[in-house]
Amino acid sequence: MMDANQVAELRRFVEKLQSNPSILHDPSLVFFKEYLRSLGAQVPKIEKTERDYEDMTETKPNFSPKHDDDYDDDDVMESDVELDNSDVIEPDNDSPQPMGDPTAEVTDDNRDDAQLEKCKAMEAISDGKFEEATEHLTKAVMLNPTSAILYATRASVFLKVKKPTAAIRDANEALQFNPDSAKGYKSRGMARAMLGQWEEAAADLHVASKLDYDEEIGTMLKKVEPNAKRIEEHRRKYQRLRKEKELQRAERERQQQQEAQEREAQASLKEGQVISIHSTSELEAKKKAAKKASRLLILYFTATWCGPCRYMSPLYSNLATQHPRVVFLKVDIDEANDVAASWNISSVPTFCFIRDGKEVDKVVGADKGSLEQKIAQHSTSK
Repeated sequence: MMDANQVAELRRFVEKLQSNPSILHDPSLVFFKEYLRSLGAQVPKIEKTERDYEDMTETKPNFSPKHDDDYDDDDVMESDVELDNSDVIEPDNDSPQPMGDPTAEVTDDNRDDAQLEKCKAMEAISDGKFEEATEHLTKAVMLNPTSAILYATRASVFLKVKKPTAAIRDANEALQFNPDSAKGYKSRGMARAMLGQWEEAAADLHVASKLDYDEEIGTMLKKVEPNAKRIEEHRRKYQRLRKEKELQRAERERQQQQEAQEREAQASLKEGQVISIHSTSELEAKKKAAKKASRLLILYFTATWCGPCRYMSPLYSNLATQHPRVVFLKVDIDEANDVAASWNISSVPTFCFIRDGKEVDKVVGADKGSLEQKIAQHSTSK
């Protein structure tokens, strides 16, 4: 149940629609517009002024591929599809016509009387007395409420008096009792065409044609199919655009994720500092980060008891300051002997140069000049 506030809001919305029906064409109300059409309602077209048509001529929509920045948001805004709605009419808003009780027992006398009413209706139709025909057919369906042909026949009369909504109700009833009722599909298809429900009309008329083709169905299909095809092409176009948008969004997210990972990797590399390594896993993480950031990495193996190492360590720290884009790591072979073993370190100091995760050079011993020369060589080699 809706509370009083919700009812009041709905009433205000309806009043706003009555004063300005073009609101229904707001993209955010597509779901509501489609719901109204499913009930047989005719959504009014947007009235265009002469200036509107000039604007349309001057500025034509361009659906060529765009970059993400070219869109205002992540939604693809649909334009109206151009259709031939010259014969479309407003839906009839009469109260629903009487329907028989399908649970009622139908006797042979009921069927005979219903057939008699149908015959009277057919005579009235021949004389152009459609209101009288409707009355006879209503009596017939009350007498024989499960007869699909009676409902389908009354639907055809409603079509003659331009009451497509009533015709659809009767056609639905006919198809409920006989799913293979060609007349039911035909009447419903023609009624939907009157209301501008082109795709639904085409579907019904194609089924009717397969069940029992006649020239009237063929003529109506020639009118309906072009509009139905335009709608389908329109839908496919925007499905394609939305798919492209989804791919662009996915690529953008991938790039953002990659950039975030690179920023995180670079932040962990501590530019201008010497980073101490205590385990193989820690070393692997730094190697991956350096590779992702396309940085040269130097792995300095040292030991506290090594005299030459005590000479090279301050120099190594100074070089880290001079080359902030190079990753300077330091491993104490006694503290992280598993790392030293995996690199087959037999003496210290040893400096291993790593590019893209692979060792590209090495300096063994306290050779200051070679170390500086190798750094200069490999830091600019890529």
